[in-house]
Amino acid sequence: MNEADLGPVTLTVARHDTFDPPPELSLWRQEAPLRRMTYADGHLGWLATGHSAVRSILADNRFSTRIELQHPALPYMIKQRAIPLPPGFFLRMDPPDHTRLRRLLTGQFTVRRMRQLEPRIEKIVAERLDEMERQGPPADLVSAFALPIPSLVICELLGVPYTDHDRFQHDSAVIVSREESEQRKIEALADLFSYLHELVLSKRAKPTDDLLGGLAESDELTDEEITGIALLLLVAGHETTANMIALGTYALLCNPPQLAALRADPSLAAGAAEELLRYLTIVDFTTRGALEDVEIEGQTIRAGETVTLSLPAANRDPERFEEADDFDVSRQAGGHLSFGHGIHQCLGQQLARNEMRIAIPALLERLPGLRLAVPEEEVPMRSAMAIYGVHRLPVTW
Repeated sequence: MNEADLGPVTLTVARHDTFDPPPELSLWRQEAPLRRMTYADGHLGWLATGHSAVRSILADNRFSTRIELQHPALPYMIKQRAIPLPPGFFLRMDPPDHTRLRRLLTGQFTVRRMRQLEPRIEKIVAERLDEMERQGPPADLVSAFALPIPSLVICELLGVPYTDHDRFQHDSAVIVSREESEQRKIEALADLFSYLHELVLSKRAKPTDDLLGGLAESDELTDEEITGIALLLLVAGHETTANMIALGTYALLCNPPQLAALRADPSLAAGAAEELLRYLTIVDFTTRGALEDVEIEGQTIRAGETVTLSLPAANRDPERFEEADDFDVSRQAGGHLSFGHGIHQCLGQQLARNEMRIAIPALLERLPGLRLAVPEEEVPMRSAMAIYGVHRLPVTW
């Protein structure tokens, strides 16, 4: 069907099924992988649902990540556009500012550095499993396992005291909520920024052997920039991976054949992690603003127009993945876009992969009788959060 014959759509993120994207996305992708979309403020922009279109736009520096150059895709984003981002929040910066900040961090997140962390991740996972066994069933897998593991790892990597986890986890949850008020989000950002700013100042005075301690010794960054970097890495470093571990385990428990396949062949662990990342795609979308006229998939996106990139739709594109709606732990799922693509591709992707690859198989091996402690429909989902997952996952064994 010709895109010109299609009317504009309004983005939906409401999932009808626990593990599947909204069905409208599949229909729209079949009609046109890049089509017109009406934004919450009335702007007429674009929606990309095809893997090729999304990947091309993510890789093209003629599209900006800066909030002020974009229109809000959903109504809740209208007021939140007024929330100021802290200095150093490089996720929403374009080159050269983005380049200057990111290059100071890339050496900390290489594949080699992440492999060096594997023994520590394994120890943290084992300790959490020891505690789960000591406490006995039932348990909430989120609070007992999925959330502490990435939180402990990112705290140790950054040099943030894990003893303060209640504070930063609470602030993070407010920041990524779609339902919290603008004022509550501003307060949570301010509280987390203040906490981290004090930590950065202490590291300036007395350097420590961790990532923030290393940045504090640099004369290329202001205290506020280091604090903004710390805020971004701390929130992203535990929110996303915690939800992938919990939601990934939930998906396996609801799919006995795939669970059995992974149990029978632990060598599938790395590929299973990639498939879970593709199949679940916990970030609904990202947006870009066109800095100039750009032709994508035969359509011209004009300068000043906003394009929304549906990551779940792209990762379920049958043009890229055979039987894309099926969950298959033996699939070669490389090429998914859950970590993004291009210069803004997730800095901590190797860390997240390692945490999933280590944590989920260890959980299944230690607790072979692991199962849900409530009916599937009673598991509370994070439907109102910018990062999808489960609020709690009651399990027993």
